[in-house]
Amino acid sequence: MSREAILEDLRKKVEGCRKCDLWRTRNRIVFGEGPADAEVMIVGLGPGRQEDLQGRPFVGAAGKFLDQLLSEAGLSRDRIYITNVIKCFLPGNRATEEHVKACTPYLDQQIEVIRPKLIIALGNIAACYLLGKFGLRCEPMEKIHGRAYDVSSLMLSLRIVPMYHPASALRNPGLRDKLIEDWRELGRTLGDLAPAS
Repeated sequence: MSREAILEDLRKKVEGCRKCDLWRTRNRIVFGEGPADAEVMIVGLGPGRQEDLQGRPFVGAAGKFLDQLLSEAGLSRDRIYITNVIKCFLPGNRATEEHVKACTPYLDQQIEVIRPKLIIALGNIAACYLLGKFGLRCEPMEKIHGRAYDVSSLMLSLRIVPMYHPASALRNPGLRDKLIEDWRELGRTLGDLAPAS
């Protein structure tokens, strides 16, 4: 079975998911998009209103800023797989432990199928979940943003780089320059990515 077919099966499971209460208020699931063999994966928190309406990740204001940040790093959106920890619209953009616990098995499967060399974790919840999955301690974003963590398991060998969520700079314009510099620095280090095993 191809990676694309496995992801499509998983998408159908998410469409029928009732593991938490978020299915009641969503319009469409936001499963993720991008090449099934992408070397770079971006993981955000969850869909906002625009994403919920379109069924696509990062299409609102934060998505426009993300496109700019990708450009700063020399990355092209069409070569990246973009998804979220939570697949349904998050009212108030607040995820509970129940939401994370219900949805992360889908994210785990996406990672296992795609096998990226690099995961860029946007925001605290995505960063803490991914670092914790590999037994690493999470710290506040101001301490870990832009830092590279090389991790491996029986199935995967990859790098995780936590970053401020683009929406944080929309709420706090003082962070904007910091995000741009982080992404420029990421672009400078992309050349030395370890080969996937």
